Amino acid sequence: MLPSRDIKGLLDIMAALRTPGSGCPWDLEQNFATIAPYTIEEAYEVADAIARNDLPDLCDELGDLLLQVVFHARMAEEQGAFSFADVVEAITRKMIRRHPHVFADKNGQLSPSDVKGAWDRIKAEEKAERAAKRPEGETTAKSLLSGIKAGQPALTRAMELQRKASSVGFDWNDPRAVLHKIREEADEIETALDRNDADELAGETGDLLFALVNLARHVGADPDQALRSTNTKFERRFGYIERTLAAQGRSLESASLEEMDSLWNEAKNEERPSSPPRAR
Repeated sequence: MLPSRDIKGLLDIMAALRTPGSGCPWDLEQNFATIAPYTIEEAYEVADAIARNDLPDLCDELGDLLLQVVFHARMAEEQGAFSFADVVEAITRKMIRRHPHVFADKNGQLSPSDVKGAWDRIKAEEKAERAAKRPEGETTAKSLLSGIKAGQPALTRAMELQRKASSVGFDWNDPRAVLHKIREEADEIETALDRNDADELAGETGDLLFALVNLARHVGADPDQALRSTNTKFERRFGYIERTLAAQGRSLESASLEEMDSLWNEAKNEERPSSPPRAR
């Protein structure tokens, strides 16, 4: 087996990995549910490479993401559900159908807003067609929120749920009202701590996170990007603690919490912009 620029090479590799008896034991024991977290992780790796503008790494990460598609398609083919070719055919059909201004209506000149309107209309038609193909008697409860996909990252889905609810007026009008809700949720966590109920604590923590996403939405911040920025800031400041202790010939384990907290504040102060000189 040699590296190949042809997709067939990747499909052959996955088939070999999933062949009972001669394949990889780890790959053979996987299923859709166990692979799904890796699929999500690889999508985040792609986004990270884009954020860092690292195109060589983006090439590598896109390959990892493509492998996830091939993996899922192979498992589906083994069950007789669909193949990788079916996946390709489905998406090409969908893209052709959703872009009639490119592939059919050659004489039409559409603005970006027109294209978005056509896209939404065609998606609605496709959704209705899928619903019509369901077995008779199988019904899906209609809800304002039913169109929000469950497979999205939790922060993103929370934002979408809130936006949809806001579209019919179920929302606060002032970010300060959201702050009040956050304080309320924090108080409920404190009460749950007194009861030492793990399930209740998990539920209340989720409520607090949901309220924080709501605040991000009201102040125009993307919660996922905001958290990514804070993660980077945490790494930077923690790195300062490590470097400072190392310069003293000490390890993290040898430092007290008070010492590390003091160094954290030093790192924080160094990041603050210098005050402009006062006019005389």
